[in-house]
Amino acid sequence: MSGAPVLLVTGGSRGIGAAVCRLAASQGWRVAVNYASNRDAADAVVSDIVSQGGEAFAVKGDVGNAADITAMFAAVDKHFGRLDGLVNNAGIVDQPQRVDEMSVERIERMMRINITGSVLCAAEAVRRMSTRHGGKGGSIVNISSMAAIIGSPSQYVDYAASKAAIDTFTIGLAREVATEGVRVNAIRPGIIDTDIHASGGLPDRAKDMAPSIPMQRPGTAGEVADAVLYLLSSNSSYVTGAIMNVSGGR
Repeated sequence: MSGAPVLLVTGGSRGIGAAVCRLAASQGWRVAVNYASNRDAADAVVSDIVSQGGEAFAVKGDVGNAADITAMFAAVDKHFGRLDGLVNNAGIVDQPQRVDEMSVERIERMMRINITGSVLCAAEAVRRMSTRHGGKGGSIVNISSMAAIIGSPSQYVDYAASKAAIDTFTIGLAREVATEGVRVNAIRPGIIDTDIHASGGLPDRAKDMAPSIPMQRPGTAGEVADAVLYLLSSNSSYVTGAIMNVSGGR
């Protein structure tokens, strides 16, 4: 596996991130599973991958902290010696609130983790993968959200705004590095049945929202992972600056 491509997945210990890690490993990627605090969850993903004959390791780092991001990429350099793909998956929601109820601390945390962290991670990836920097190319997939289009009124407009910024960032960076061997795309998941809803105080949100989805059901983390792996792979070699909805028609 020493010549196999290397993928870093931020927020790789749970939900969509964990599904991406497992699927990527099954398709021949060596995987760096990033986590912010839950080492046990990250270790469980690594164990699953290793038990299937894959190669993975857990790397701690809070994408809301610039020093952590630098250390995380240095750890990947040390462990694998290369980087071929990045999935900017780490992100947060918060309790449902109107904008006129939100604190500055909430808004700044949302933007620091969901936007600034993703931009800084992408910058580190470009420094390693771009032919301008002596790299051999690669692929970045940013995880956006259908909230970027819908706006999420009376729930989390700040989250929706952060994901709209991710959409714009994806298009701009894709065009910036298009001649440097690096493709940059995004996925907009709709209502996906993961525990991120519980972290925002709405553990039954995926089930409760099903009637409002054209397909009448929430999606699964695996369905999002399938789309992510397509964008990471050479099957999408002419796709950059694209934003793919994985939303059941929402």
